[in-house]
Amino acid sequence: MRPKSPILEAMNLLGLIHQKTESAEEKELLLTAADALWFINTTGQQYEFDDYRQEFRTEGPEMVIASFATREEAEAWLKNHPKPPYMALVLVADQYHVVMYDRDSNFRKLRSTHSIEYHFEEMMKDGRPPPPVASFDTREQASSWFYSRPQRPSQAVIHLAGEPYLAAYHRNIDHLAFHPFSLFEKFEEWRKSLDEKKRSEEPEPHS
Repeated sequence: MRPKSPILEAMNLLGLIHQKTESAEEKELLLTAADALWFINTTGQQYEFDDYRQEFRTEGPEMVIASFATREEAEAWLKNHPKPPYMALVLVADQYHVVMYDRDSNFRKLRSTHSIEYHFEEMMKDGRPPPPVASFDTREQASSWFYSRPQRPSQAVIHLAGEPYLAAYHRNIDHLAFHPFSLFEKFEEWRKSLDEKKRSEEPEPHS
């Protein structure tokens, strides 16, 4: 007996909901969701979808599909890619970027994004990073410690050369990224300057 497929069961559920839905707009949205699941099923990406769901449920930052040491490497990859992964996230020197791509014009660009800063915001509810689980002088020492663990966590707060870092393990590409919490301080300053600029551009109320 073949094991039950969660994808097919989800499609059957969407079909039942579709039958009971009267709104034409909602019917179209349900068909879109069903088509997306059928695309995963017919293109043989069930295992990749399972891995994505498992990764999505972890406490770590957003999933990436590739990592590059330099901007030049990332640009060359995107330039030569036959079908760029539109809106996918990649790491460039452990900094988050999103793939911008327009199929009609063949426009391709990597744009930096604040994905890790928003993740830090969720972690720093009390205004500071969680306590570190270990301290290291170099990234090499931190990597050796992380990969020697029997169960590699999706993330761990560490001290690296005296500064708080998030060591984030991207299991799908077997890459350990190091994100300094100081990025969040810069992000907060940038967000504050935007708010001040908006307030300065607002028209003064008439008396």
